[in-house]
Amino acid sequence: MEKASFVTFSKNVFIPVTNICRNRCGYCGFRREPGQPGARLMKPAEVISILKNGVRAGCTEVLFTFGEYAEEMPGYNLMLDEIGYSSTLDYLLFLCETAIETGILPHTNAGVMTRSELEALKPLNASMGLMLESTASLEAHKDCPGKIPERRLETIREAGKLQIPYTSGLLIGIGESREDRIESLEAITSLHREYGHIQEVIIQNFAPKPGTPMESFPEPTVEEMMDAVVLARHVLPSDVSVQVAPNLIDPKALIGKGVTDLGGISPLTIDWINPEAEWPDVRDLQKKLGDIPLRERLPVYPQYVKRGWYSERIGSLIERLSDNEGYRKQPAIENAEDLEK
Repeated sequence: MEKASFVTFSKNVFIPVTNICRNRCGYCGFRREPGQPGARLMKPAEVISILKNGVRAGCTEVLFTFGEYAEEMPGYNLMLDEIGYSSTLDYLLFLCETAIETGILPHTNAGVMTRSELEALKPLNASMGLMLESTASLEAHKDCPGKIPERRLETIREAGKLQIPYTSGLLIGIGESREDRIESLEAITSLHREYGHIQEVIIQNFAPKPGTPMESFPEPTVEEMMDAVVLARHVLPSDVSVQVAPNLIDPKALIGKGVTDLGGISPLTIDWINPEAEWPDVRDLQKKLGDIPLRERLPVYPQYVKRGWYSERIGSLIERLSDNEGYRKQPAIENAEDLEK
């Protein structure tokens, strides 16, 4: 394995628009039902405040995360109605438009989606994503209509047909076997070979959450994670980045096994899915990585910036934020160009 010349990341804000979800994953500490303590649908003013603070902090990406198809949960539509919307999609379209006007690029991960939903969101998103997690049928996913592997692969396929730069990934340690991981990676690879839209695959380690059915389930070992990263690098095409989350696992040794990206790192917001795991400070992370340079990217990868896989609606923002190679333009250069206008 050749030593990575640099490792990428994006600077983001993480906005959990709602944690109401129809799925009941055995490992999830994020999900709530309407009326439960902690159940929430963020109001527009809350979101807008985070967007503005994110732009001031130099973030280029807003990650909009949702529980899946919350409308199927009794009581959620009343929560939507109270903020003036009749559907989650309409509210999300408003939030994406607002983010673009504020100067930050949306990346939406809202679970499985139909083609028409993807089509509506494509012009307003720099990229989108859906964790495949596993192609295996697992006990962890019982009572989860959105975790049927075929449905998730279908969403990823439709995103490919629409030329949406896309993120997927595997959740490691939720009961799947090594063979299941290989099959999952091969399924993603097959879709990428057909449509060319997978920009990164996250190899994410399961972290048990108190109060969940899997709170006592063992975490994957470091050796398992190393093996999963090696498998990913071996199976996935070379133009697909392999990503791990630096707030969940020490990335340095994994970089030597094939990791080339560390995902979104937020200077402002927590990881709402893994709230116990604090994001590292980018400067501290760079010190930890030593002679492996960190390089900032946008939520859309450089190869898709160069190919023009984005809409006119977000084109001027991408051009303002990206350098000649499609990575993040240094903010000092961006500001100097603004002053010249």
